[in-house]
Amino acid sequence: MKVVAKKGTRCPMEGKPRNYITDTEPFEAPDTSYYLRLIADGSLTRIEPAPAKGGSKTK
Repeated sequence: MKVVAKKGTRCPMEGKPRNYITDTEPFEAPDTSYYLRLIADGSLTRIEPAPAKGGSKTK
């Protein structure tokens, strides 16, 4: 899952407390309880992939 920190903040990475997730660059985070907890408390925001455009429609 891709995440970014809340605007104006940064969050330490799991297992690397001196490396940070920022609000400017998306980070590919593993699906662990650490990152899920940061998402739940609002420190991180999950970035959803954009829906695919185009393609054929079925009737």
